[in-house]
Amino acid sequence: MMNLFNAHNRPQLIERLSNEQYDLLIIGGGVTGAGIALDAIARGLKVALLEKNDFASGTSSKSTKLIHGGLRYLKQFEIALVREVGKERAVVHQLAPHLVQSEKMLLPLIKGGTYGKILTSFGLMIYDVLAGVEKVDQRKMLSKEETMSREELLDEAKIEGGGLYAEYRTDDARLTIEIMKTAVARGAHMINYAEVTDFVYDNNQKISGISWVDNLTEKEYLTKAKYVISAAGPWVDKIREKNHSLNEKHLHLTKGVHIVIPHEKFPVSQSVYFDVPDGRMIFAIPRGRVTYVGTTDTDFFGDIDDVRTDLQDVIYLLDGIKHIFPEIRLTVSDVESSWAGLRPLIEEEGKSASELSRKDEIFESDTGLLSIAGGKLTGYRKMAERIVDKLARKIEDHEEVDIPGSKTENIVLGGGVFKNGKEVELYTAEILGRLSELELDDYYAAYLVSNYGRQTDEILRELKNQPHDNNELALILAELDFTIKNESVQTAVDFFERRTGRLFFHIQSVDEFKEAVLKAMQERFAWSDTRLENERLYLNSELDRARNFN
Repeated sequence: MMNLFNAHNRPQLIERLSNEQYDLLIIGGGVTGAGIALDAIARGLKVALLEKNDFASGTSSKSTKLIHGGLRYLKQFEIALVREVGKERAVVHQLAPHLVQSEKMLLPLIKGGTYGKILTSFGLMIYDVLAGVEKVDQRKMLSKEETMSREELLDEAKIEGGGLYAEYRTDDARLTIEIMKTAVARGAHMINYAEVTDFVYDNNQKISGISWVDNLTEKEYLTKAKYVISAAGPWVDKIREKNHSLNEKHLHLTKGVHIVIPHEKFPVSQSVYFDVPDGRMIFAIPRGRVTYVGTTDTDFFGDIDDVRTDLQDVIYLLDGIKHIFPEIRLTVSDVESSWAGLRPLIEEEGKSASELSRKDEIFESDTGLLSIAGGKLTGYRKMAERIVDKLARKIEDHEEVDIPGSKTENIVLGGGVFKNGKEVELYTAEILGRLSELELDDYYAAYLVSNYGRQTDEILRELKNQPHDNNELALILAELDFTIKNESVQTAVDFFERRTGRLFFHIQSVDEFKEAVLKAMQERFAWSDTRLENERLYLNSELDRARNFN
């Protein structure tokens, strides 16, 4: 069967999208759209998905990159939300143990801070119960001395004690891509750089298809579908406007910013969730050679296609670090990369950005368009289940068919054929040995396994076919060939940002190898020199966006 997630097979994919009718067409290639596609295809529906940019290029590559239970939502009494996303952590960990890895989180308690000792102990206990946390990962309360021994950089004068609890670290973009690959393997048709231009309606003014433009060629197409779901994240209201169905219920967008600092300059021993002066809390998370810190939470009213890290965002996070880690003296110049993204929350009158609920909501128009917004990365699978359940009821009301329930709880994601986290550790140790033979930095073992899981074997086989003496260059070109053939990479930014995370977590490697990657892509796609130069400009603009702040 032809792999329609191979970038070279894009013409055949477009032909299918132009000539076939689908039960369901999804607008939006983030984690929610990906989850909906997998849920629907697993129930036997014929599914297509359109994304106007690259997959996961919006909110789904700009989160804190945690599959977490939302401890802070206990303070807002969102018990059902904490229960659901807490339990979902365990499910998603089982589906992709290499991508969703257990991370002990230290919660320092400070005088006058967000959480006091009694509230923290009780809150973490409730959190463990609601989330069904296994005994080995359940909360542990720490004395001041124990807290300081776990993280010596903390301000001893402010620390009263601490709590230790479990979170799960992930890469949001990689998770999205693996969900998509799993759906494609089951027959879903998904295309990036396909922008919706209008809806097509039948004689009853019900949606019967989508007009769209290929943003790589500027050619226009039509895809027919019985039903359409919009999972376009921050663009949901824009899609509803095209459908003439935007009403008083609308989105409230907030911006979240993260900054990346070399670990040697901010050498935290483990992940820390800590107070900042304005009463909010932020994370500091070590990840290989860096530590990343976030997030901000501010109202956003600008261009949703051009979200940037502002200087005041960076200063806010640096001040937050200084507040609790006084010996860490960082300046703006120490920030080597950053990302800024939007949260598509549901408007609630009178509530500030931080007070808005993270619950998802479904909208339905008279033309049949279903839209879903809100929610959290952790809850992507349950969000998909809810909206496909709703769609299934609509189909069953109009057609003499029975649509089964969701099956995704037991569908292992690409690269994730591991029994548990221990197996991931053993496989990582095996990869470490193989990399040492190739004289590659030990860093790449965890990097490859956490990105690709057992697909690392295929990349290392590909590495041996690369005609380069520099094994680091050979590795990056092996990754490039793998992602082109299996993950629909169309641009260098797709590769460096969403498939490998290098633009965020190893930006120096982008500087070092960007020309080699661009030249390789020109050869593989037969780009013209003009296209090559446009790609170079696009990549450099994204590097500038990550590094420079106004």
